[in-house]
Amino acid sequence: MKTLLRGGLLLTLLLGASYAASAQVSIGVSIGTPPPPRAVVVMPAQPAPEFVWVGGYWYPEAGHYYWHEGYWSRPPYAGARWIAPRHDGHRYYAGYWNGNHGRVEHDHNWDHDHDRDHGHYKNHDDHDHGHGHGHDHDDHR
Repeated sequence: MKTLLRGGLLLTLLLGASYAASAQVSIGVSIGTPPPPRAVVVMPAQPAPEFVWVGGYWYPEAGHYYWHEGYWSRPPYAGARWIAPRHDGHRYYAGYWNGNHGRVEHDHNWDHDHDRDHGHYKNHDDHDHGHGHGHDHDDHR
């Protein structure tokens, strides 16, 4: 009888452990939807034909939304297009560059660099072609 009881207890422990191991746990922090985009947009003149306008947008950081002013930027590689950030009512999706060489995530740490996203594509073969720094405007949060 003791052997049967021990076997049943062991089986219960094993089944309970396997159930707990298969359970999914998800923890998230929700800060809600971002405010509406700012109504007044100041769009300076395009610095050169290869520059693309990235419209202003809200992005989450440390539990708050911050406004990122619109700016001109050279894409990370020729043919890349900017996919604007969006919020679907439940989740925020960050903006990124996309094209025939794949997706390139935008990093806000690059915003202090005059060329921002340009050159951050790891396998690109596009070179500066004489376009020096100083074309892009430094709009910060």
